[in-house]
Amino acid sequence: MVLTKKHFNAVVVVEGKDDTIRLKQFFPGIETIETNGSDVPETVLTQLRELATKREIIVLTDPDLNGERIRRLVTAAVPTAKQAFISRKEGEPQKKGNSLGVEHASKEALAKALSDLHENKQPSSDLTKEKYQKLGLTSGANSRKLREQVGIKLRIGYGNAKQFYQRLQTFGISLSTLEQAVEEAKNEQ
Repeated sequence: MVLTKKHFNAVVVVEGKDDTIRLKQFFPGIETIETNGSDVPETVLTQLRELATKREIIVLTDPDLNGERIRRLVTAAVPTAKQAFISRKEGEPQKKGNSLGVEHASKEALAKALSDLHENKQPSSDLTKEKYQKLGLTSGANSRKLREQVGIKLRIGYGNAKQFYQRLQTFGISLSTLEQAVEEAKNEQ
């Protein structure tokens, strides 16, 4: 994937300057807007709303609690924002003691995240809460690990049982797609 200003019209929302530096290191033409932490200022949200009328907005945040908070705030302000995810493993730092984040992801992980985007859709999935529960994603000894593995397979990130179900619904992921991802994850255990 070649991301240049000419071929990449989106603006990527990231947490901070280290994320911007990392993205520009691999994709020099990319444009970012930094939230500077999980308390996204109203001025940044206003800027994103205005930009969204002309350009695509992509949210790419760290795979942690603060990253999820930023994702929720930006998506509430710009419902058309597309979502890009890296896994926790892809965001692990090389040096112990550094925090998890986009700034540690490889070029391959970032390129994959930016090319495999998810959009908020009207709930159209055939997935029900009962079917979701039967797949073992809500309770049980391995449900957390299973959600994490399925989130990696579907490139939608991790969430607790309620958040993960909501994310599946929001992105319109079908029951058959989820069943396949669960089966693959269970086979890898």
